[in-house]
Amino acid sequence: MDLSALEDFQLVARHGGFGKASRASGRSKATLSRRVADLEEALGVRLIERGGQSLALTAAGRGLLSRTEGPMHEVAEALAAARDGMDTPRGLLRVAAPQLFAQVALARLAADFIALYPDVQIEAVAEDRVVDLVEERFDVAIRINPRKDSDLVGRCFAHDRLLLVTPPSIARPSDSDGDPLPVRAVVMSSHRDGDIWKTRDGRAIVPQPVLRLSSLLMVRDAVAVGAGAALLPRSIVGGMLDSGQLVTWGIAGDDVELWVLHTSRRLESPKVRAFVDFMASQYPDGSFIAQA
Repeated sequence: MDLSALEDFQLVARHGGFGKASRASGRSKATLSRRVADLEEALGVRLIERGGQSLALTAAGRGLLSRTEGPMHEVAEALAAARDGMDTPRGLLRVAAPQLFAQVALARLAADFIALYPDVQIEAVAEDRVVDLVEERFDVAIRINPRKDSDLVGRCFAHDRLLLVTPPSIARPSDSDGDPLPVRAVVMSSHRDGDIWKTRDGRAIVPQPVLRLSSLLMVRDAVAVGAGAALLPRSIVGGMLDSGQLVTWGIAGDDVELWVLHTSRRLESPKVRAFVDFMASQYPDGSFIAQA
């Protein structure tokens, strides 16, 4: 099969039609149409429905596009590196990251990375949902405690831990026969009423929400001015604990792992490999400490 025909199919699919692909590439519509037809004949399936006013991919066309667009991009990068006679990170690197990590660390890290690799451009997207790296064309993702059965690969670059913190003005309750104790609390919007917060030393409290907020930084700031207790990462409250602005009642749950992940294709691009190595070098003692 002619790989250039596959490139022409991807060009037409990305631009939504032969005319737009022709204008974008400077190649004639007739040539593009013939190359796509050649590809369909070689595969024995129809990839594009003809006759409509706008392009419509068949199920086979959609499947071929989703499975080949990323690998073809990596092949193009590998060929460019071979032509240059070097393995230099270059091109656009798309990074997906959770909101909190993006807000307190990613901008500085991205700036430091492109200072080391000026041929790379970074586009970072902050979302708490789990993105599909292949379907959404991300190169890497920062994830918290990723699933063990994930088909992604990468490295754990830092650890964090969740603390039960309060302002000093809230008296630490004494244990009462081991029963969970009610405490005023600032919670995330996703908090489920009835949840019990437990620490490793056996303390258990029933949070009584007085504020429901959508950001951990908002929760931290509300706790700092006395609103109530909260579960917060050590990375964003360490300075406040050191200064006495906040106090901790214990560690909640297991330590949190931060990973940088990418797809497990054999062709790992230089920019992805460099970014993974860079992230692993940023926290040499393994502790994630926010810079904000």
